[in-house]
Amino acid sequence: MLRPSDSVVRAITIDGAFRVITALTTDTVRGAIAVQSATGATAQRLGELITGAILVREAMAPNLRVQAIVKGATGATGQGTLVADSHPDGTSRGLVNLGKGAAEGSTVEVGEGSLLQIMRTLPSGMLHQGVVEVPAEGGISGGLMTYMQESEQVVSMIAVATLLGDDGVGASGGYLVQLLPEVERGPLMVMTERLKDFERLDEVLAHEGASADVLLEELLHGMPFSRLDDSPLSFSCRCSELRVMATLASLPRRDVEEMVEDGKVLDIRCDYCGKDYQVSPSQLRSLLTTS
Repeated sequence: MLRPSDSVVRAITIDGAFRVITALTTDTVRGAIAVQSATGATAQRLGELITGAILVREAMAPNLRVQAIVKGATGATGQGTLVADSHPDGTSRGLVNLGKGAAEGSTVEVGEGSLLQIMRTLPSGMLHQGVVEVPAEGGISGGLMTYMQESEQVVSMIAVATLLGDDGVGASGGYLVQLLPEVERGPLMVMTERLKDFERLDEVLAHEGASADVLLEELLHGMPFSRLDDSPLSFSCRCSELRVMATLASLPRRDVEEMVEDGKVLDIRCDYCGKDYQVSPSQLRSLLTTS
């Protein structure tokens, strides 16, 4: 039996009461966690944040980019940060920064005192930003729901989970249920009861053959719905030599001149995927010529 591939599925109930988005993100999260060498609670929270960024993008800006950042405490050493970056082509990536001076084995703690910041691109090219406190016991899921309610003014029920096993990520996924204006008391009560079965999303994801479609069908069991669309998901980084050169070109001219005078090859590593780029003095000199 082939393991289901990562995808996101969108649907709406026939009565127009709910919009539902489900996602399986196992391989996407595996790729990001492997590159970041994340383990334990940090790996789990990064996986949940990546899944959450995908769900928010699909709900609010499917054709644009969404970035989610969690700032939390890394033990007693200060602030640690998790970053999830989701793009409209279905690719996502993640980043772990434990902060300067973090002790070996430190984790990014997510809970009371943690902040969730979400930035999404608007059609105009401008950024919409929102920052909320993560509930003391709500974790990433609770932070995402708080963000949707306070920053987007959209009542949504969200759950994300990443399961870790002896070999790393066993499964990862989540769902978003958005209440539409047409919702009535009856369907709302049914959905509320139904979601109680999904309070432990990890139990659903742990089943062999779990997929975005299976999650959707389980979530809306007994509720007629229309499946709208689906899209593939994957881990990928958007770094490139062109982007590296563009970043260097944005530096003050004097800084570039000093690097040229130094005469050394620059070694630049992408924090998201670990790919190394070498920039020669002649390449740096070309930036001065074209500036």
